[in-house]
Parts: sequence; structure tokens; C-alpha cells
Amino acid sequence: MKIFHLSMECYPVAKVGGLGDVVGALPKYQNKIEGIDAKVVMPWYNRQFVHDHDFETVFDGFIHQSHHMFQVQVMKERGNTLGFELYLVKIPGLLDRDNPYGYWDESQQFLAFQHGVLHWLSAMKIRPDVLHCHDYHTGLVPFMVEHCPEFRFLKGVKTIGTIHNGEYQGQMKWEMLNYFPWINGETNLGLLDWAGMINPLAAMLKCCHAFNAVSGGYMEELYHSLRGLETLVQQEHAKAYGIINGIDTEVWNPETDDMLDFNYGKEDAEQGKRRNKIEICEEYGLNPDLPLIGFIGRFAGEKGADLLPEIVWKSIRQTHGKLNIIVLGSGDKDTENRLKDLDDHFSNFALDLGYKEALSHRIYASADFLLMPSRVEPCGLNQMYAMRYGTIPVVRYTGGLKDTVQDITTGGAGLNFAYPSADDAVNALHRALNIYADKKLMTNLIAANMNFNFSWEKSAENYVNLYRK
Repeated sequence: MKIFHLSMECYPVAKVGGLGDVVGALPKYQNKIEGIDAKVVMPWYNRQFVHDHDFETVFDGFIHQSHHMFQVQVMKERGNTLGFELYLVKIPGLLDRDNPYGYWDESQQFLAFQHGVLHWLSAMKIRPDVLHCHDYHTGLVPFMVEHCPEFRFLKGVKTIGTIHNGEYQGQMKWEMLNYFPWINGETNLGLLDWAGMINPLAAMLKCCHAFNAVSGGYMEELYHSLRGLETLVQQEHAKAYGIINGIDTEVWNPETDDMLDFNYGKEDAEQGKRRNKIEICEEYGLNPDLPLIGFIGRFAGEKGADLLPEIVWKSIRQTHGKLNIIVLGSGDKDTENRLKDLDDHFSNFALDLGYKEALSHRIYASADFLLMPSRVEPCGLNQMYAMRYGTIPVVRYTGGLKDTVQDITTGGAGLNFAYPSADDAVNALHRALNIYADKKLMTNLIAANMNFNFSWEKSAENYVNLYRK
């Protein structure tokens, strides 16, 4: 079975969030299943990975967008170093930039990527068994393969859509229809429409053969909360599934992780975490004898990052400074500035702005607790990484966090709180400090978290079962 994953991100080529981690791991684990040949197709980026690896051009053609003609080059990574075939689509002027997102012509970029991929597959007579479309950026593919004559060779190919984050849907004005490949019949345009605009996520839900959310808990939430698409999800419920993400346990392994100061396993987890904690505390001027709370992520509303300044202020004040907090991330400038002020004010608070993969690994290995005050969390990978490294997750009970983190009062090994508010988060941190003071309980929780198995093996199998269905 030939599977093509279409995505804007794939770790380690280009990663902004969890989407990159998923697409960088899922195909690798699928390829371990007999009869599965999973590949990844993504845009070309001016990134270190691209320059450090050997690529060959396997296709060179042209597409039209409105009155413009663009060259489309498809490049294959020669060594299959990621555990799957990797293809990069380069379109000079559109898909040849440094970053996946943040450009004024994003809609045109995403359209060109989808058009370019389907043009390549059609021209080269490559017919996958499944086109797996990740998020709205590739959400128009199911529509295009059925209703654009240019891709008649692909008509009938099965399409799966995965919702990694339904907060973003890619709405665009109808003028953008000029940038589409030619569409067969105006009556089909209703498949693109939602609330008077072209909505790629809505089109994906309408046109794909099946779709899934990245956890069962998030799938249930989408029936009632999907930024206006709730009725559509309800109408299409027969093809809706929830499949929890996994993590790449080869990359995320404290015994072999070369980004850590000290490696450790289950047998010496407490000592190993302590040694890593001493290193990171010394680097950031923190006291290693105090409990260390970590936050890693984008400063976005759905992550509850806007609550961080109040959480930091209240938790340090209320505990009289009897804890350390380290925050790694970037995004909303107001949140960044407020946290900078706190970094200047409190000696037991450390802030590091930006995306730093190695530092994130070090925080998971050294922190005692990981805080996730998310308003929306489709799956969440951070809590799984934390648990893999023996760090206790303190999470808001929502989405995929409900599926993966159970409170210690119900037999789990984490801490839950109900509402996305600073006060609820601070109360949970007070509970964390009480746990930290109980050495035996901490030892048991570290061991319990490290014994959870969040490998991609089961999730990859669930996706393959969906393909076969």
C-alpha cells in the first residue's frame, strides 16, 4: 500500500509545532508494518537540513496560477535518512523561502503546493493508494483530485484528512478561485464554501473519504467547538475518527539522547534528572534544591501562554519563592514583553525566547514538573515527552491531555486542573509542591511516568487500519 503524506512541516526538515513531529515520525513507524510504503511530500525550504543532504530532481514542470506560470521542481532525498522517502516541492517565488508560515501570500503558497504535488503525480503517472492530507494547508487536495480535470489520472484515489489544529482553517476570498486549477462545473463550488468564503478545512471534511482528529478527546470536542464548523462535523460523523498521536521513542529517549548533559534510564532516573537539573539551574542562575517547573511552547492563546505572566507572578509570590520556573518559547509579543519584565524582577524565573530543540530536551530531562495550561490541545506531545523523561505533567484537562494524563487522585501519574485560568494553574502548582516534598511519592511518580508507552507503533497501526477500511 503506497501512502503519500502531504504536509507543510516535517521534523527535522522544518518544524513549527506538533505537526512537524507527527509527520517526521508517523511514516517511519508505518514503514515497519508489512506491506506499507509511506512517503512524505512537503515544500522546499531554505533550511540547514536541505543543504546538508543530497537531493536529486525527479520532476521538472510548470503550473499556472491566474495569469502566471510557475516552475515546479520535485526533489527526492537520496539517502532516505529519515526512514521514509522524502520529496520536496520547489516553486521559485512561492515555495523557496526560509519558513513554513508568516507570509502575506500564504493562501497562494498553499494552493501552489497542492497544485504542484498533484501535477507531478499526474504527469508522472504515480497513483498512490492513499493521499494523507495534514491540516488545512493540504485540505483542498481531496476536492482537486475529484473535480479538477487536470488530475483525472488520480480520480478515485482515497484521501484521508487529519485535523491537527482546527483553530486554523485557511479561509480565503472567492477571488482566490483564479489561482485554482480549472474546476469541472460550477455546481461543485459549494464543496469549497463555508459561510461565504472558500474554507479549505471545510472542503477537506466534505470531500475526503475519512478524517480524524489527533486524539479521541479532541474529536469529541470538535462536534461542539470547531470555530463554526461544528454542524459540518456532525453531518460527516460517519467518516470521523479519533487517533491519538505517538512520539518517536528513538528520538525521545533519555538513555541515548545526545542533547542531554547526562543520559539516564529508569533505574537511575532520579540521579540522572538531578544531574541535568544542576546543569541547567547553574546556566540560568536558579537554585537546584527547589522544584523546577517548565513550560515549552508557542506563546499563543490556545496554549494558555497569555496566562503565564500571571501564573509566574502569583506562584512565586504565594510560595515566597520556593520554586523555580523556566519558560522556553516565543510568539505573542505582549506575552514576551511581560515575561521579560518578570525575568528582570525574579531571580528564580528564567526565560529563553525562541525555538530551541536541544534546550527543550534539556528542560524535559531536568524539570520536575511540566506546566500545560492549554485552552485547546488537540493531542499534545509535550506531556508525552515529559513523561518519557520522568517529568510530571501538570495539565488543563482538555483534548488529548484528557487521553494521556490522569490525575494522581484517580490512579494516574499527573496533575489535572479544570479551567484555563491563572488561579487554577497556580493551585495545581501548589499541589505539585506538596508532592515534591514527599520524596517517596516523587520517586513513584517518576517511575510511573517513565513506564507509560506512547510509542508511534500502536498509532501507526491504527492509521493503517483506517487506510485499509
